[in-house]
Amino acid sequence: MLRNYLSILSIIIASLLCFVCCSNSSTNDATNVSIEESMPAVVHDTVRLVVGGDLMQHMPQVAAARTKQGGYDYTKSLRYVSPMFRKADVAIINLETTLTRSRSYSGYPCFKSPVELADAMVDMGIDIALLANNHCLDGGAVGLTTTIEELTQRGIAHTGAFNSPEDYAANKILYFEAKGIRFALINYTYGANGFRPSRNQRVNFIDNETILQDIASIDRDSVDCLIACMHWGIEYQRHPNAEQIALAQRLRKAGVDIIIGGHPHVVQRYEVDSTGVLFYSLGNFVSNQRKRYTNGGLIAEVKIIRCDTTDRLQYNATAHPIYVDMPGYRIIPRSVGDTLTMSKDSRLGYNLFMSDTESLIYGKR
Repeated sequence: MLRNYLSILSIIIASLLCFVCCSNSSTNDATNVSIEESMPAVVHDTVRLVVGGDLMQHMPQVAAARTKQGGYDYTKSLRYVSPMFRKADVAIINLETTLTRSRSYSGYPCFKSPVELADAMVDMGIDIALLANNHCLDGGAVGLTTTIEELTQRGIAHTGAFNSPEDYAANKILYFEAKGIRFALINYTYGANGFRPSRNQRVNFIDNETILQDIASIDRDSVDCLIACMHWGIEYQRHPNAEQIALAQRLRKAGVDIIIGGHPHVVQRYEVDSTGVLFYSLGNFVSNQRKRYTNGGLIAEVKIIRCDTTDRLQYNATAHPIYVDMPGYRIIPRSVGDTLTMSKDSRLGYNLFMSDTESLIYGKR
């Protein structure tokens, strides 16, 4: 009899532990969306995916990172968000600039940035750089080659833009694995500011037929989760347009589980249920843009949950608003910013950005 009671008690405890692991609770720096309905009874593994928005490098940012020795150090800018990326199982960023070894740097409209930026990405724990964006060809063929070479030398994977037919074949669909969960990632952009890749280089441009063909080429028996990162939408529009919404629906229907968007340079809403996640726009990760709504963005934290009692993965998402503080371009999440010492102007800017962002995506007033 005692053995039966203990058996029943162990089942109850396991169920309670699963509920705690799978359910979200609100924190002071982000609002979690809880997915409680039809949650499986036992959690097997959870992969934590962390994605940052548009990593830009206007010339004042480059100047702020310059050291007395003539190098470039981005530690101060990334200090408060790096732990979030380092703790992730997979960390992704949209690299919206090109890298150059020439030390001839430029900002908008053609971004060419120090290669030390790649060192900073390594230090903050970035695993994958998204290159399909409208600035990926700012440095021409040499710029794309240099960017990919510098990332590769540092062990950062890439997709979305490619240096050769071999690079395209190997990375057009980026396959990776974390905690036994198998992923495929695809990345596309609406354009490249009128630039076209050289004969041997490729950029994934948004084309419905091509995207669907790429998805169809993925063997879903060997891939558990499909991620699509899209550079789309209208700059500075705080709501997704009809094209974004329609394309997101097509992607989901075709089997995409997680959709992460960028390019508008402002935050747009996100959606999550147990079957998948959609962030229309993460906004700016870091930039020199200071107008209202552009001086920050979101870090997306997505949990992919595999359970013993179901064949389907379960999904959960948290949006972490971040504000870019001046001077120094410190990227500040709410978990740090509410108690961080700031100037009066910085505090006002921080409070306004957080209020605007939370009103938009969480419905807070």
